[in-house]
Amino acid sequence: MSDKNETKPRVIVGVRFLKVGKIYHFDATKIGEVLPGDMVVVETSRGWQLGEVTGIVQDTSTMPEGGWKSIDRKATPKDLLQRQNWQQKEGDAVAAAQRRSKELGLRGVKFVNAEYSFEGSRLSIHFCTETEEKVDLKSMRSDMQRMFQPSAVDLRQVGPRDVAKCMGGMGACGLETRCCTRFLTEFSSISIRMAKEQSVSLTPSEITGMCGRLRCCLIYEYQNYVDARAQLPRRNRIVNTPRGMGKVVDVNPLQAMILVEIPEVGVVQFPKDEIELMEEDNKERPDKDRKKG
Repeated sequence: MSDKNETKPRVIVGVRFLKVGKIYHFDATKIGEVLPGDMVVVETSRGWQLGEVTGIVQDTSTMPEGGWKSIDRKATPKDLLQRQNWQQKEGDAVAAAQRRSKELGLRGVKFVNAEYSFEGSRLSIHFCTETEEKVDLKSMRSDMQRMFQPSAVDLRQVGPRDVAKCMGGMGACGLETRCCTRFLTEFSSISIRMAKEQSVSLTPSEITGMCGRLRCCLIYEYQNYVDARAQLPRRNRIVNTPRGMGKVVDVNPLQAMILVEIPEVGVVQFPKDEIELMEEDNKERPDKDRKKG
């Protein structure tokens, strides 16, 4: 005989609100069976939203502060039609913002897209600027609020990578669709060191994406290069090779090959297994060890 007071197992699912967007976790326990691909209606900090279930979360041991928000319901055909109707109006919001921006003489401000909440109570208009200086858009927001009431209008500044993601188009590498539009849900921090570690040309056109920032792909294989280089001798290190002693002038991390400059022979390439590292500072180490003792 089953226990009527037995608690129902909690069901946590991932929900995505954009085709290529970040996944958020929600409690789907109360709506019954839910499968990947189902459309659901949830309340978020940006109002009611309609999202797609991406999968069931297996590890629910780490609960966010305040717990998981519950999914309100599975989307109905009426819900889907309502969302579609509001989406069709988003282009008009962008066009209106661009016109008003010109009338106000705002320079260096570009409105790129708009997003209504599921039921139209909120309207977020996204913009970017050409400079790092803060732009005063109070008047602009008031104008948009009057124009699109009763929706609550919010002007949100986005970075150049977000703009590239929104606009889509061909990547600098020649791919028909940019990585940010195809599969990147979050932007990693990219540094020039990543290009140097992979021996990538530092020519701006070689390492800069269509957004004007360092290419996101510089991080894809970065850790592989770091791990591979850790197994190889540093440049200028003295090593012993089958053709004599020499100095390391360069390495090929992924192939585990080492270029060694050998006196009276020149630069020769050797596999890692054929290289013997010479001890560094042999005479100084005992003295250092004695001082430590």
